[in-house]
Amino acid sequence: MKLSKTTTRTALSLLALLIICVSIYAFHRAPEVKYLQSGVADSKYETAKVLKIVDEQLEQSPDQLNLRTGTQQLEVKILSGEHKGEVRSVTNYVSLYNHNIFKAGSTAVVNVDTASTKEYEVFVYSNYKAPVILGLVLLFFAALWAVGGKKGLLSVLGIIFTFACIVYLFIPMIYRGYSPILAAVLIVILATFVTLVLLNGWSSKTWSAIVGTMIGVTVAGLIAYIAGNMAHITGYNIDSGESLVTISHNTGLQLKDLLFAGILLASLGAMMDVSISIAAAVHEVYLASPNIGKKALYLAGLNVGRDMMGTMASTLILAFTGSALSSLIIIYALRTSIAQMLNMNLIGIEVILGMSGCIGIVLLVPAVAFVSSRIIPKYEKLPAAVTPGAEKLQVSGQL
Repeated sequence: MKLSKTTTRTALSLLALLIICVSIYAFHRAPEVKYLQSGVADSKYETAKVLKIVDEQLEQSPDQLNLRTGTQQLEVKILSGEHKGEVRSVTNYVSLYNHNIFKAGSTAVVNVDTASTKEYEVFVYSNYKAPVILGLVLLFFAALWAVGGKKGLLSVLGIIFTFACIVYLFIPMIYRGYSPILAAVLIVILATFVTLVLLNGWSSKTWSAIVGTMIGVTVAGLIAYIAGNMAHITGYNIDSGESLVTISHNTGLQLKDLLFAGILLASLGAMMDVSISIAAAVHEVYLASPNIGKKALYLAGLNVGRDMMGTMASTLILAFTGSALSSLIIIYALRTSIAQMLNMNLIGIEVILGMSGCIGIVLLVPAVAFVSSRIIPKYEKLPAAVTPGAEKLQVSGQL
C-alpha cells in the first residue's frame, strides 16, 4: 500500500521527535556525574510572606543615588518547604547592590539553613521575582499568538523546543565531556529543522532555508575557530572562566571549545531569519514566473539578501555590544589606550563573536540564494507561464 505524502511526513516527524526524546532520556539516565555544591548541603531557598516590619533603620545614600540603605527587622511566615507555616524574625541588610526593601504583605525569597528539623536559620535572599519573569515570558508568547495567529503559536512551540534542547541536551552533553562544537552542531541542526518545518511546513523553501542556515552557521563557526586560535583565545578566557576551570576539573567539560560553541548558538537565530526570508522571496518569484531562469532566480534572492544583511549584521553587533556594555564603560572610564584595548581578551572575544557572525550572514546571502534557485524549481515543477506573444498566437489561431 502506497502511503500519502502527508502520512509519510507525519511519520517522519514523529520518528524524529521520538529520537530526540530518547536521546534526552539517555543523557539523563547516564551514569551520575559530579555536581558542584552551591553551599551547605542543607541550604534551601523558600518563599516567605512578610507579616510586619518590626524595626527599620534606613538612611538616604550619601552618593546622591536617591536610594536608601541600612537594615530592616522583619517577621516572616515561611510559605514553602518543610518549615511551611512557621514564623521567624529575620534581618534584611539593604545595600546598593542588594537593594530589597520590603513592606508588610510583600513576598520574599529566604535562605533556610537547616542543621536538623528543629534547628535552622533563616536569611533574606531576595525579593520574589518569579511572577514578573514568568509573566513577561507569557506576555511575549501571548503577543506572538495574538499577532501571528497559527504561525505565532508555532513560533512559541519552536522557541520552547529550542530552549528545551539547550537545557536538557546541549548542557548535559558538554557537562559529560562531549565536544562543545559537536553538541552545538547537533542543537543547530535540531533547532533549525524543527523551527523552520513548524513555521513553513515541508516545502522547497523550507529545505532551502535549512541548507542555507547550515552553511552560514558552519562558516561562522570556522571563522571564529580560526580567528580564536590565531589570537590565542579559547574558552578559558571567557567570563566565569575560573569557575568553569573548577567544573572542568571535576567533570568532563571541554572548556577550550566552549567559546566557539556559543558562537554557533548565538548566530543561529539571525541565520535562520535571513535564510527563510531569501528562500521565501525566491519561492514567490518562481510562483509568479515559472519560466524564469535559475540565474534570474539567484539574482532575485541575492537582491533581497543584500537589503537584509546590513540590518542583520548591525543586529548581531549591537547584541554583542549590549552584552559587554558594563565592561566597555569601565574601559572608557580608565582611559584605556587603543593599543591596550585591541589586545584585551574581552575585546578580542566580542570582536570575534560579532565579526564571525556578521561574515557568516554576508556569505550566507549568496549561498542560500544559489541553493534556493536550484531546489525550488526542481521540487515545485510548475508549468511554464505562457508568454504574451504566444498567447496572441494562440488566440489568433482559435479565431
